[in-house]
Amino acid sequence: MRRLTPLSLFLALSVCTVAPSLAAGLTIMPAGNQSATQPPIPGASANRTAQLDTTFQAKYEKIRDLIAGDRKLQKKIKAAAAAYEIDPIHIVGALVGEHTFNVNAYDHFQTYYVKAMSYAGSAIRFAYDGEKVTDFVERPEFSPCERQTDSYGLWTCRESVWNETFRGKTVDGTNWPDNRFSAVFFQPFYAGQTFGLGQLNPLTALETSDLVNRVSGFPKLSADRPKQVYATIMDPDKTLPYVAAAIRLSIDAYRDIAGIDISGNPGITATLYNLGNPEERAEALKARGGLPKENFYGWFVNDRLDELQKLL
Repeated sequence: MRRLTPLSLFLALSVCTVAPSLAAGLTIMPAGNQSATQPPIPGASANRTAQLDTTFQAKYEKIRDLIAGDRKLQKKIKAAAAAYEIDPIHIVGALVGEHTFNVNAYDHFQTYYVKAMSYAGSAIRFAYDGEKVTDFVERPEFSPCERQTDSYGLWTCRESVWNETFRGKTVDGTNWPDNRFSAVFFQPFYAGQTFGLGQLNPLTALETSDLVNRVSGFPKLSADRPKQVYATIMDPDKTLPYVAAAIRLSIDAYRDIAGIDISGNPGITATLYNLGNPEERAEALKARGGLPKENFYGWFVNDRLDELQKLL
């Protein structure tokens, strides 16, 4: 009899928000890039790189060399990938994309531990204009989300309600920002900020909390304990399972909703890691048909794939 892994057991017992599996008629996503040339890089990424007085190539080489030169990090990547039943190249792709187009990698893996400690005493609140997110989601508009039984379903539902009901609208006399839920409520230092080796945002960590708890045994995260969330995503020993979990859920969403197996294309999983909202994107793809396309970030990962494979 086949022994269920912790991940398989989680998926079997969870009440998921996605449709039943379409395994019988899966379309296999081909390897490589759909676009012949790299899609445009957003101005914010280019500006951030210019402010750091560096280049995308230099940033890429830095994260590539960090992974290549650290056997312990390579083992951690492989262990996280095995636990969540994905190819480790997906994690490498996410790390490379984030550190090429978002922040600079540190020279040594140990520096991530030091940086994590520097946030330990920070005053952190998940709030907007004085209203804590835990109070905000108690509004009646979010009541349909309460039927969700896992953290992924709960927080993705809340994010959908935000997009449909609050984002860029005036509700109860408040003009709500036309911005992502994660940027408005979950990035207290400045909008767009992500943290740690995996460059996770706190909302992603909250979404994947139940899966990581069941597979890796980490304590469940809570939005009313923001320091706990930040300590987790900043800790290089804990962040990789959350990266792996986010990638696992993206692969599952595209399989179950759009009927497309993207597990063999790291550029597509990297694109989804960068953009987020895999379920909504899978639903949109199902409606219009065709195959998913990589963005600038995922295209870069696929373009460097031969070199990245050698890191493992």
